[in-house]
Amino acid sequence: MTTKKFSEEPEFERPIGNHTFFLGREAVLGCAVTNIGKHKVGWLRAEDQTILTMHDRTVLGARYAVHLDAPRTWQLRIRPLRAEDRGCYMCQINTQPSMKWQIGCIDVYVPPDIISDETSGDVSVQELENATLTCKATGHPPPKITWRREDHEPVLLKKPQSRDFDKVESYTGSSLPLWRVDRRQMGAFLCIAANDVPPAVSKRIILNVNSSSVFTARNFCKHVRLYPSTRVATNVEYSAIAPTVKVPNQLLGAPLGTDVKLKCYVEAHPNTINYWIKNRGEMLLDGPKYTITEEKLSYQVTMWLTIRQFSRSDIGTYNCVSTNSLGKSEGTLRLYEIKLNSYSEDFGNQISVAGGLTEPAKGRSPRLHRERTWFFVILSCFIYMFT
Repeated sequence: MTTKKFSEEPEFERPIGNHTFFLGREAVLGCAVTNIGKHKVGWLRAEDQTILTMHDRTVLGARYAVHLDAPRTWQLRIRPLRAEDRGCYMCQINTQPSMKWQIGCIDVYVPPDIISDETSGDVSVQELENATLTCKATGHPPPKITWRREDHEPVLLKKPQSRDFDKVESYTGSSLPLWRVDRRQMGAFLCIAANDVPPAVSKRIILNVNSSSVFTARNFCKHVRLYPSTRVATNVEYSAIAPTVKVPNQLLGAPLGTDVKLKCYVEAHPNTINYWIKNRGEMLLDGPKYTITEEKLSYQVTMWLTIRQFSRSDIGTYNCVSTNSLGKSEGTLRLYEIKLNSYSEDFGNQISVAGGLTEPAKGRSPRLHRERTWFFVILSCFIYMFT
């Protein structure tokens, strides 16, 4: 007859395993032991053998606690979790002659945080200079840096050795290089740091491009809407003074009693102070008679002046004025009365429109009037090119 002897030695029931927890939360490691008998279970920090708990008592600090999950699992709880708690922990049984132990590790995920001292502030550069926007962030796992425009427009990246742009929705990298900056790249950029640990963080960085910009004769001729068959030299460039004011219609006519809208375009940076004046003297204010509005998009501003119930006293000259620290510019518009004549009256007093400008026809033939108009438009283009 044979008698089988059962071991009464304590044993680990299962591995502790490796676990991931978030910063500031609670970490829980379980150590399951069978046949514990009169033996004791303790938790230690594996790196330096610091004793944290002994059986059902906490030895080190208020952040550590031990909980016996019946019938035989000793749980080590750490709360609130810090980044320095990342590492391995030992569950030990005081058996003789040698202690039994096993190890489990925890990883602490830390949400991203932008390092202000190593991240760009607002940047100001002259046009055609190079600029680099930098963004650095901490976190675990290491966060990914993504650049986007705040206005949801594409990010413009100039192609190497070219004036053309690549349009991308976003750019990934801690540095955003901008080669030979153009005014169209100006605006607010968002540096977004994310590592799948909420919340993601961002910083707003404004790129200012001071207006030493280049305006080509090709763009001017396009603006005055030359016929496609008209060819002029387009390789001449000249510097534009900021702010620049453009008036689409310099001479306007309207019947009495109607509402009249005057419009000016402004391109400038930094921001401008814009206003309207009448007959070189009176500054116009928003009120019952006049409505003054602006529409701003990046470095471009559209100025609107609405004159209600146009009367003979409103006939005259109006100036849209724009000024900032780099200079001052203005555009001039002349406002006339259009008389609503019957069909039997002479056509010589009517208003005609050519090339975006309004002027009295004075009985000229349509062909002669059109040819003279285009002559002056082309002449204006050459004057802009060579002055």
